Amino acid sequence: MEKEDMKVLNKGDEEEMELQGYRLCRWRLALVGLGVLCTGGFLLLLLYWMPEWCVKSTCTRTTARDAEVVLLRSTDEFRRWFLAKVRVMLAPGSNPFHSLETQTTSPSSPSSPSCPFSPDSPSLANGHTPHPSDSSPAEELIRRFADYQPTQIRYFTFHSTKYYWNDEVQNFEVLNGLEDLQVSCSTLHSEHSAGLTRNQQEYRKLFFGVNEIAVKVPSVFKLLIKEVLNPFYIFQLFSVILWSADEYYYYAVAIVFMSVISIATSLYTIKKQYVMLHDMVAAHSIVRVSVCRANNDIEEILSTDLVPGDVIVIPSNGTIMPCDAVLVSGTCIVNESMLTGESVPVTKTNLPNPVPGERGEEADSAYSTEEHKRHTLFCGTHVIQTRFYTGELVKAVVVRTGFGTAKGQLVRSILYPKPTDFKLYRDAYLFLLCLVAVAGIGFVYSIVLSILNKVPAKTIIIESLDIITITVPPALPAAMTAGIVYAQRRLKHIGIFCISPQRINICGQINLVCFDKTGTLTEDGLDLWGVQRVENGSFHLSEENAYKENLVKTQFVACMATCHSLTKIEGQLSGDPLDLKMFEATGWILEEATEEETSLHNRIMPTVVRPPKQLLPPEPAVSPEQDMELYELSSAYEIGIVRQFPFSSALQRMSVVARLLGEKRMDAYMKGAPEVVASLCKKETVPDNFAEILESYTKQGFRVIALAHRRLESKVSWHKAQNISRDHIEKNMEFLGLIIMQNKLKAETPAVLQDLHRANIRTVMVTGDNMLTAISVARDCGMIPPQDTVIIADALPPHDGQAAKITWRYADKPSKTSRLEEVNISLEDVCHVDEPKRQELYHFAMNGKSFAVIEEHFTDMLQKLVLHGTVFARMAPDQKTQLIEALQGVDYFVGMCGDGANDCGALKRAHGGISLSELEASVASPFTSRTPNISCVPSLIREGRAALITSFCVFKFMALYSIIQYISVTLLYSILSNLGDFQFLFIDIAIILLIVFTMSLNPAWKELVSRRPPSGLISGPLLFSVLTQILICLGFQTITFLWVRQQPWYMVWTPLSDVCNHSSHINMSDLNNTEVDDHNIKNYENTSLFYVSCFQYLIVAIVFSKGKPFRQPSYKNWPFVLSAVGLYAFLLFIMFHPIESIDEFLEIVCVPFEWRLKLSLIILVNAAVSVLVEGGIDLRAHKCLSWVCCPRKMTPKARYMHLAQELSVDPDWPPKPTTTTEAKPCPENGSAYQIMINS
Repeated sequence: MEKEDMKVLNKGDEEEMELQGYRLCRWRLALVGLGVLCTGGFLLLLLYWMPEWCVKSTCTRTTARDAEVVLLRSTDEFRRWFLAKVRVMLAPGSNPFHSLETQTTSPSSPSSPSCPFSPDSPSLANGHTPHPSDSSPAEELIRRFADYQPTQIRYFTFHSTKYYWNDEVQNFEVLNGLEDLQVSCSTLHSEHSAGLTRNQQEYRKLFFGVNEIAVKVPSVFKLLIKEVLNPFYIFQLFSVILWSADEYYYYAVAIVFMSVISIATSLYTIKKQYVMLHDMVAAHSIVRVSVCRANNDIEEILSTDLVPGDVIVIPSNGTIMPCDAVLVSGTCIVNESMLTGESVPVTKTNLPNPVPGERGEEADSAYSTEEHKRHTLFCGTHVIQTRFYTGELVKAVVVRTGFGTAKGQLVRSILYPKPTDFKLYRDAYLFLLCLVAVAGIGFVYSIVLSILNKVPAKTIIIESLDIITITVPPALPAAMTAGIVYAQRRLKHIGIFCISPQRINICGQINLVCFDKTGTLTEDGLDLWGVQRVENGSFHLSEENAYKENLVKTQFVACMATCHSLTKIEGQLSGDPLDLKMFEATGWILEEATEEETSLHNRIMPTVVRPPKQLLPPEPAVSPEQDMELYELSSAYEIGIVRQFPFSSALQRMSVVARLLGEKRMDAYMKGAPEVVASLCKKETVPDNFAEILESYTKQGFRVIALAHRRLESKVSWHKAQNISRDHIEKNMEFLGLIIMQNKLKAETPAVLQDLHRANIRTVMVTGDNMLTAISVARDCGMIPPQDTVIIADALPPHDGQAAKITWRYADKPSKTSRLEEVNISLEDVCHVDEPKRQELYHFAMNGKSFAVIEEHFTDMLQKLVLHGTVFARMAPDQKTQLIEALQGVDYFVGMCGDGANDCGALKRAHGGISLSELEASVASPFTSRTPNISCVPSLIREGRAALITSFCVFKFMALYSIIQYISVTLLYSILSNLGDFQFLFIDIAIILLIVFTMSLNPAWKELVSRRPPSGLISGPLLFSVLTQILICLGFQTITFLWVRQQPWYMVWTPLSDVCNHSSHINMSDLNNTEVDDHNIKNYENTSLFYVSCFQYLIVAIVFSKGKPFRQPSYKNWPFVLSAVGLYAFLLFIMFHPIESIDEFLEIVCVPFEWRLKLSLIILVNAAVSVLVEGGIDLRAHKCLSWVCCPRKMTPKARYMHLAQELSVDPDWPPKPTTTTEAKPCPENGSAYQIMINS
């Protein structure tokens, strides 16, 4: 039963979860209620912290279908538990898209049962009720309830998403929207573009709910309860009650005061974040929209009423999209910076409508927002303007609403982030457990001691529990966050904004950084370097520009002038920077039809380009080899752009259909990646030396774009062009030539990469650009040193029964260094003698296609490749994310730096993602830099390292503070004494808080060093350091405690004791004024230990407050120095110059002067030993510990080091040039591939 009914939700998704069904059980509930009463409510708290215990103790297992409560568990590495209550809703049917084929069309169309599990009938099929009615939609729905047996629908809500029970798949599923139907593009046009009736809209709204992204700002009370029920605050509450019972009122009040401040600040920040998010989302969430109804009426409704399937009209003056919708007519210019971080306006065209007659297999694919994003308007993006033709409104079909939209998903990822798994935090919990164990020993010790001394039961309970509160410091959480808060402030100061402060510490661990190329390593814009035209299948010489009279009427220039997605916004040309540069190089003029012109002429071409007058020759020059028809019209020479197929990164090309004024036939122009364009051209038009010419440019780091053209058949009319599929246009083209663009490196790039290399931080380039261009840029910026070999991995998927294979070829080295060339050739041949040296001399490069094949067919090879993979070219956005996951899979801490556009997923997935986008709301990445170059990367790593070391210092200090206090108290318990209330107060507030909050202020060290900070608290040197300091403190406190009792003047202290030789009448007055000391606080042991322990806190603080190589030295941290010096001065002053009022306040007794001198000697020796031991550990720790722990060669912990060790002795690695690696169909011996050398 247990295993059988375990359902998996969102299979294969990031949010995959296991689900189990439960029913409430009355007798279990009653038992739990009794338990809660008996434990005074503590059991209730325990069940609140542990959802799985809560469900298992109050419910019994049942099938998912009958569940009243579901228990969910995430399948990621965190394995978190959640519970959700199952609700029941009544509806006329169980499928929102109930008999959808006929619902949106006219009533006469035949009904076809699209949904097997919904009651089907003619009256419901077309969405109209059988009897005409003028009443409100809600009443009509109720009337439907009367006509049909209402269906019970079970669902639960989790993380703002509704999961509905589906009988067919016997599981809960999310209703996403229209995509659930897997509609093809042609069906979307034919069956979904007419609109819904009101009834249908109401019916669907039952399932999809209100269309808004509701970020509920929780009330302060709710947040307070949630915050206060944190285990740590409960522990503090327990401490406060205990101290009050023991009459430690002042300290209890101080802790309450600290907790209130800590809770208040945390409530303020959480509330502020909620309000900010709420405002960001709510700003445009509710607008009025025009909706087309099924009977061709247009009705204005609120955007909250929209449901998937509604057809909305996009206003011509633009709007902010309230949902995700797909364009079915017209085009829009949209600013998508809210989603992508790229402020360049994008042109969205209407969804292609393949004509049934000429439909290819792949042409009419199922609509998906990812695949058809060039036709989809996303929620939250700003439609700047629309283009339309007479009688045709710009319409879009609503695809997803509410939290299902792209913006909704983004907001959900902010509302419910994945916990950051970091060794530091896991170790912190382990460390606390160790402290609790130590407390347990003290607890038992104090009980045994008290029983032996016949102490009353109440005192035994209070004092033994008190030990626990001493050992686990209540100020720990506040102390740990201080360093992070200061680091965040310093980052803000250098222009780096952070939305996830916990990640600052993780950035200190980064040992590999991935960089996007364009706009990150290189300048954003490209400059036109030159053009190289092709005529009659051979290249001309390269020309500097295309702004020439003799070229003005060539197809080459026509292609440059038309094949782009530029548009005019308020008179300014705007669009992709590459398109802008290319168009400006022609010197042509772009004119768009105004709205008035559009409405006057039917079917006017929306955009026209023409050359400037001065370029046109007085008479049209007709060259015999050119097509004669082209030059019939001598008066005006202008080209209208009829249809655009926007640039798609998947296809790596864009194309347009255009018509020269006065021409009958249309032309198709295409531009894109040279390899792709050449493959779509007729073989005879592509020059034979195409590959060599292309390689010569890409090797020099140029960005090359190829152009192509084709005359379309005369039967392609204007109307046909609007519906023709892309594949019909983009074939049998004529190759026109190449445009060569130059992408300059940013000035800061080489120096920053050099800094990272010096600090042993690996750098990797991930780009959408051409492979050889990327390799060239990597060499130019120093990512690949000139003497290193680059091995290109070309992987081919399996075909015709052959297995997948990788062919290895070596990229040419730059010819500058011929001497190094020879050395390397000898290495590549046979010489395996000098293994370790050769290890660093090669880099792998591959493109997105090869990466996909290797990931699928050579999984164990992928890990070896990412170990030395430096250039990943032509990578799609999701592949960038996969690469980062692969690198994290071999235990790298990965940083990612991109310009935010197509790097969102990767920025989010990396341990530290920095977006260089200027928009502060680049919500995807944890960090956003104001400086638009990569110099922010070393700064972030330096600050991360400083914050990490600060966290270690604070943690070590807090651990020692509690242990020192624990030692003092344990020693005093042995004589049935304790520290006084005000002594605790002075130590905890004047010393500890002051030191902790100033200790964290050290700024980061000036440069990145190659040493790495330890990743966890439980590392050899760190533990050794803490243990030695504990032993030193224990030793010196024990010496003090025993030595004071050996002094000749020592006797048990009473108010009448006079070892300081004060006159006797003072003692008498003291006796009259002194209350009876119940707790036996005033005694010589207490006073001596109080002095010594106070100095120990300060000694440990100074010893642990490390500076170089990760932080500035402590003497530059003025607040810390002043605090430490001030406290030293005060303590020495009260020790050598007792002031009666202070002594009374701190409950210190007077001791002879020679004993004070002996105490100062103890303190000096303690300080010297602590400093020397810690210094020794810093210098010798690594060597000693590795020698002690493991005399043999240690196997490294990180997977990538382990792999590097294995590969350094592998004779077949790296693969030789001209060898092929084949995937085996079934790996018998564990290896899934074999290497063959081609003869």
